[in-house]
Parts: sequence; C-alpha cells; structure tokens
Amino acid sequence: MDKQTRNRLMPVLFLGVLMGALDIAIVGPALPAIRRSFGVDERATAWIFTIYVLFNLVGAPLMAKLSDRYGRRPLYLLDISLFALGSLIVALAPVFPVLLLGRAIQGLSAGGIFPVASAVIGDTWPEEKRGSALGMIGMVFGLAFIIGPILGGILLRWSWQWLFLINLPVALAVILLGMRVLPATHPPRPKPFDFAGLVVLGLGLTGLTFGISQLDTTRWLASLASTQVWPFLLTAAVSVPLFVWVERRAADPIVHLGLLNNRQLALAYVLSSGAGTGEASIVFLPALAVAAFAVSESTASFLILPVVLALAVGAPTVGRLLDRVGPRPVVLAGTSTLAAGMFLLGSLGHVTWAFLAGGAIVGLGLSSLLGAPIRYIVLREAPVTERAAAQGMITLATGVGQLVSGALVGAVAASQGGGVGGYRFAYLVVGMVTLVLVVLALGVKNQSENLVSAPQGMSTGPAQQGGRS
Repeated sequence: MDKQTRNRLMPVLFLGVLMGALDIAIVGPALPAIRRSFGVDERATAWIFTIYVLFNLVGAPLMAKLSDRYGRRPLYLLDISLFALGSLIVALAPVFPVLLLGRAIQGLSAGGIFPVASAVIGDTWPEEKRGSALGMIGMVFGLAFIIGPILGGILLRWSWQWLFLINLPVALAVILLGMRVLPATHPPRPKPFDFAGLVVLGLGLTGLTFGISQLDTTRWLASLASTQVWPFLLTAAVSVPLFVWVERRAADPIVHLGLLNNRQLALAYVLSSGAGTGEASIVFLPALAVAAFAVSESTASFLILPVVLALAVGAPTVGRLLDRVGPRPVVLAGTSTLAAGMFLLGSLGHVTWAFLAGGAIVGLGLSSLLGAPIRYIVLREAPVTERAAAQGMITLATGVGQLVSGALVGAVAASQGGGVGGYRFAYLVVGMVTLVLVVLALGVKNQSENLVSAPQGMSTGPAQQGGRS
C-alpha cells in the first residue's frame, strides 16, 4: 500500500479508536445525572463501568479472532456499527437494565476496535513505519482524557443522552470512509468456530469481574469469605485450566495457546497486565489529592491533568523512538519511569510539587507501555494469520491488570487506615510491582535481533513478509 493510501487510512483508524476512548473518558461526568434519571444507587451505577469492562474483555479476543478469520474491513466496520447501536440504546434506554444492555454492546464492540486497528497497521504499514503509526493511535487515549471531560461538561448542559448520541455521526463518518479505504483481506477458509472456548472464556472473565466488583476493601478477609465473592473468584480460577484444555482441542481456538510458546509474546502479555495495573492506579489520584490538599473533587480531577498531558505527548514520541532504537530501550525506559513516578507518589505524594511531578512521570511511563511498544513487539512476533488475535490478547491482559489493580489499591489503602497515608502506601506497593516490570523489560529483544520467531506449530514465513510495502 502506497503512502497516499495509508494517509487516507489513518483518519479512519484514528477516529474509530478515538470514539471508543472518548466513551470511557466522557461517561464519568454523566454518572450523577444518569443515577438521578433512573433512581439507582451508587453500587448499581458502578455497573455502568463494570459491564463495559466485562464485555470489553470478552470482545477483544472474539473480535480480533473474527477479523483473522473473515478479514479486517468487515470486522472493523462491524465493531464501529455495533458501537453506534450500543450508544443509541444507551441514549434511548427507558429503564436502567436497557442502558446496561447498551453499555454491554458498546464494550463488546470497543474491545475489537483497537486490536483490529493495530492489525490493519501491521498489514499495511512497512515495518520501519509501524512504530510511528501505532504511536499516533496510542496518542488517542491521552487526547480523549483531555477533551472528554470538557466535551462532557458542554453536552451535559442539554442532557446526558447527548454524550452517547454524539457517537452516531462519528461512527457514520468512519463507516463511509472505511468502506472506501480499508484494505480488503482474503483469509484462508475458516475452520469451525470455537464456541466452547468463547463460553469458558466468558465464564471465567464474568467470575473475575463479579468477584472483584463485590469486594469490600474495608473488610478484606471477611469479604473474600463471603458468598458474594469467593464462588465467583473460584469460578474464574477453575476456568483457567478448563480453558487451556478446551483450546488445545479446538480446531481454530479463540486464543491460540501456541502464541504463549513464543517468549517475546508471553513477555508482552505480562508487561501489558502490569501496564493495566499502573493505569488503574491513576483512578485513585483524585482521592489522594482530596485527602492531601483538602480540595474539592472537581479540583482534584484537574490536578491529574499532568498525567493525561504526559500520555498525549509521550505516545507519539515513543512511537518515533521505536522506529529508531527498537523496543527494548523504550520499554526499559518506560517501566523505569513508571516505577520512579509510583515511588515519588508513595513517598512524597502529600506534597504538591511531588504529586504533580509524580503524575507526569507516571503518564510518561505508561505511554511507553499502553500504546505502541507492546503492540509493536506483538506485530513483529505474531504470524500474520494470528495478528489480530495476538493484539486482542494485549487488551485482555491489560483489562485483567486493571481489574486486579483496582481491588488491590483500594484494599491496601483501606488496610492502612485510608487517607493520605493509606494511598501513599498503596502507591509504594504498585511501585514494587513496577520494579518487576523493569526486570522483565530486560528480556525484550533488541532491534538488531531476529524478532520474528513463530510459536510452536506456526509458520514464520507469512509473518516475515506480511504487512510490508
């Protein structure tokens, strides 16, 4: 594909990912209005996020696998269309369960948008340009968290429904442009679909999501022993070996376990889970600011702007560095920076300059993990026939890290009595986790090394040739 065609393709990918990312950033300001509109309590309102996360985790490997089977263009357009449908259902929902149905559809489709967009980049951009392209896509998330709250504040002057209706013209533009410029791929004839694997995966993720969402961080051990938590976490634990057993026998598994035989891919997924842990910890920064500086919740939200600005600046910069120096130095620098930011928040987070600087440092570190670098490694390592599925596993690993981190930080902070001391100690614990990521980053291959090493039972030929122009 020539440069001119790629330049027309980038806005299609950029707008699609931006739509999904904005929906995460923009929904926060709407929660009080939605709660009043449907007369539900805080625990029910939390399901607006929880059900989105759950179906996002299921949708990532499902949509990615379907795009490997049936082509990038139809699946990307399907994901955008479903996201628009989910947005319309949310906006027109007469009762709260219908709203949750719309959020589930949004989460399912959004789970596929980023992995499929990344796979399109792998298919159409030359290898020496992929880092920059992935960096542009990664920048979307920082941009979304900057403009999302502002856009939300403007649209809420009319009604919270407009926060979701605004997705419809964006989706229409992406669909019309995508039909013209998205590449038409012709995958081999698909084998029987792995419905059993999908069911077990969904069951395990549902158990994990329900179990974690019901944890009471003020009564950690008692909460774990309650019937609202342990049966769901046990279901998630049992689902792991069952899923492995099912996938090894599937003709065309949802998750090709052979991918994990590739050391670089397995390392990428562990790093993604760690990045999700760091990302989720940002949610607690406003709570630390309120406790440390006695400011309002709205003011505390503005105090985390250094994080999102650093993400917005860092993502494209990291993408360009990838093309120049390769993944190892970038990932190593990113994990080290993330650890430094966490330890600064943990030790001096009650001091204004340290809080702001720590947030910016954390944002820079996350920009080296959440966007281009890990996906760059996966694009170079995964066979072309499994490219989108391999990308979907990144989303899955990141989401699991986010779920676990949310419970971990809350539990640690509560166990230390909450307040400034509790949250500072929680960030020290997350800092220790990120130190493990630094050690793992040493295992990432250099640019000069042969990064294409197919998993057992897979051919390396297509991966070596696919996606170059």
